[in-house]
Amino acid sequence: MVDYLIIGGGIIGLNIARALKTKEPDAKITLIEKEPEVAQHSSGRNSGVLHAGFYYSANSLKAKFTKEGNARLKAFCQERDLKINQCAKVVVAQNAQELEGLEELKRRGDINGVETSWMSEEHLCEHYPLLKTYQKALFSPTTATVDPTEVTKEFKKFILELGVNVLTNTAYIKRIDKDAILTTQGLISYKKIINCAGLYADKIAKDFGFAGDFVIIPFKGIYLKDKTNICGLTTNVYPVPNLANPFLGVHYTFTVKNESKIGPTAIPAFWRENYKGFDNFKLDEMVQILYYEAKLFLTNAFGFRALAFSEVKKYWKGHLLGLAKGLTHKIELRGFDSWSTPGIRAQLLNTKTLELVQDFVVEGDAKSVHVLNAVSPAFTSSMPFSEWVVENYIYQK
Repeated sequence: MVDYLIIGGGIIGLNIARALKTKEPDAKITLIEKEPEVAQHSSGRNSGVLHAGFYYSANSLKAKFTKEGNARLKAFCQERDLKINQCAKVVVAQNAQELEGLEELKRRGDINGVETSWMSEEHLCEHYPLLKTYQKALFSPTTATVDPTEVTKEFKKFILELGVNVLTNTAYIKRIDKDAILTTQGLISYKKIINCAGLYADKIAKDFGFAGDFVIIPFKGIYLKDKTNICGLTTNVYPVPNLANPFLGVHYTFTVKNESKIGPTAIPAFWRENYKGFDNFKLDEMVQILYYEAKLFLTNAFGFRALAFSEVKKYWKGHLLGLAKGLTHKIELRGFDSWSTPGIRAQLLNTKTLELVQDFVVEGDAKSVHVLNAVSPAFTSSMPFSEWVVENYIYQK
């Protein structure tokens, strides 16, 4: 029997193991991951952006953890000699109406204690001549980019050094009783279990009596890449987002590999690992997800109908490039000629209110803890967020 059993080798599961082992060096901790290696899903397939923390309302967990998470992940990368691109971010407005959204982002940043500053059109032209804005832009100096797969694998290495037992190719099958689960490698007994299973967190939680009002709806994200940065990008460039939904809109990302990317899409997927073709197809998942997507479409909850139509159009390369053009002056686009590996966002839906849950969600009791919603910026927030889960759900229950 282990003291703590963690399901999921993403950045949250790995960091919960780190936080537990740091507090309890003698604890027996096992982390299981169904894939042959960690970082095979959202932790290794995200943009790699270390967000600064100015998007989120002040009373949210995202606001609480993103600023600190940004600084601590940078420090971790520097300590472990990992690649980091301190390339900042500029949020630009395209018309007078978007200035209101830009002002709201500045207000949120100020309340959250996140460093941001205004750039006039002249100032923007001087520092970033490729970019264009209406009257002014918002500059975020602490935004950076990393290689998410490299970082996540380094956390695995780190917890192995601490003495955590990591079992890959070990998938959760079902709960046996209050002290054991069945996996593809046999039974594992535990004193406490922590579910960080990402796309499958809700399904596992339901086996333990949690996630009653929630279901995960997958959204597929793909970027269009300029592998040698022919366009000459030097910073991340974002539009003013629609703050009513959790997606940040089509933007430019400048990576640690000196690539530039346009995207992502936020296309509703039909099953949880619907990356390509019929890979990993599961009929029961498709039936459940189509049921809720149809319900969202018919009720047009949170403007889902318009969102779905607008996202599907992004499969057309010309449309995606057209959206990006609004953020820049004439820019060389011929380098954007290849698609990135798709990623899938595990987005929690409240089945009663039909709202996409914007903040982190955790449920649990004395025997089990379930991280149900760990969407962006969970990667950035992973270190302090995981410590908060340990303190508030693992030690307090």
